[in-house]
Amino acid sequence: MSGQPITFFGRVEKALGDEQLRKAVPFTQDRLRAGRFQAADELGNIEEWRDLAAQIRAHTLENLDSYLEQLALNVEKNGGYVHFASTAADAVNHVLRIAQEKNARSVVKSKSMVSEEIHLNKHLEAQGLRVIESDLGEYIIQLAKETPSHLIAPAIHKTRAQVAELFSEVAGRALSDETEVLCQFAREELRREFLEADIGISGCNFAVAESGSIVLISNEGNARLTTTLPKVHIAIMGMERLVPTWSELDIVVSMLTRSATGQKISVYMTVMSGPRRRGDIDGPEEFHLIVLDNGRSDILGTAYQEVLKCIRCGACLNVCPVYRHIGGHAYGGVYSGPIGAVLTPLFEGYEEWKELPYSSSLCGACTEVCPVKIPLHDLLIEHRKDEVEQGHVSWQEKFAFKVFGYLTSHPSLYDKAVRTGHVATGWLAKEGVIEKGPGLLAGWTSIRDLPRPAKQSFREWWKQEKEGRGRDN
Repeated sequence: MSGQPITFFGRVEKALGDEQLRKAVPFTQDRLRAGRFQAADELGNIEEWRDLAAQIRAHTLENLDSYLEQLALNVEKNGGYVHFASTAADAVNHVLRIAQEKNARSVVKSKSMVSEEIHLNKHLEAQGLRVIESDLGEYIIQLAKETPSHLIAPAIHKTRAQVAELFSEVAGRALSDETEVLCQFAREELRREFLEADIGISGCNFAVAESGSIVLISNEGNARLTTTLPKVHIAIMGMERLVPTWSELDIVVSMLTRSATGQKISVYMTVMSGPRRRGDIDGPEEFHLIVLDNGRSDILGTAYQEVLKCIRCGACLNVCPVYRHIGGHAYGGVYSGPIGAVLTPLFEGYEEWKELPYSSSLCGACTEVCPVKIPLHDLLIEHRKDEVEQGHVSWQEKFAFKVFGYLTSHPSLYDKAVRTGHVATGWLAKEGVIEKGPGLLAGWTSIRDLPRPAKQSFREWWKQEKEGRGRDN
């Protein structure tokens, strides 16, 4: 996002100082979370559905190579083209090559997190192509020159007044911040883009291997217009985003919509099986499917494999207490919240993203609501373990835990250290609490007080109690 602080703590500080963000995020988070809970209650046997969805996703990952092969064969049978991209650069190059072959000048896009992952817009615009986001939320943040702050609600942090200001700049006149006025303006602006675009680019919620079909789930009609009006349609999917058959699709879509927005089914469920056929009234003349790896195959077979079960519903963001306070941009990567804290270091390494696994309270709420039962808080702990083993911790932390480990393995020394804790912290404490601690304590005391160690340790108290009881008997 434009003007975004480079460091994680800089982004967090900025987010905590943004009063509008701290009002908007909890409001939307509560609404989406309440919808999910209501949908779960109405379903009645939500845990059985979660178990089944998790089994489907796990089975797909265990047999990913064969299902990808089946998908590719069926897409080609349907008249489409399949391109496998090992890296983000490969995927971008496929899109640029197609655009060059078609002499394209304009591109219209529907919502796609995977296109955000490969920073597609930036590369297309660098080659002189006009790129327009057609999802309302994505269109808003494109005008604001920002990135999505939520998987399903990209403009969660914007007010109507801010949207009206952005739209007024495009319109060249002042627009009311009434929802009807803003939506009508967006329709008028985007309708022309749909009609004039040379290429339509979409993501892919799920691909069905048995039929070679691409499925898009949305609550706006922009996805259908993006995939049917331009002469060329390019769909970009993460290699793990497929199901074997339509029967499995029924289960995972039911879980996606209920977990994301609390809906039984979304307003639109669009299925595409190749380009337009003879007799079709609409559809593209040419269809391309780009299957992106970009580090996913490296996760297969590791302790983190289960994260690839993710269906991008955003439920984990809607219950996360950390996300509630700092929003999505503070995470810094394409994917935010608990799922982003697990995925981003896997895709891009610890060097720049070592703080993300620690941006969690480990309360387990994310794991509890995940529709495909990804153990997110366990994976965050796994990241922390790996960071320590790979040396991504400060020397102060290494030293502190080394001393702690030594003391706890020598009970007599531990007892002495505990007894001196009250005296040793006397110069730091004021009225029984430490308000500003040095070194590693500074992170804690910067936002809360640390109680001064008690004069008497628990072990001393327990020993005294036992002796007292012995005398009473």
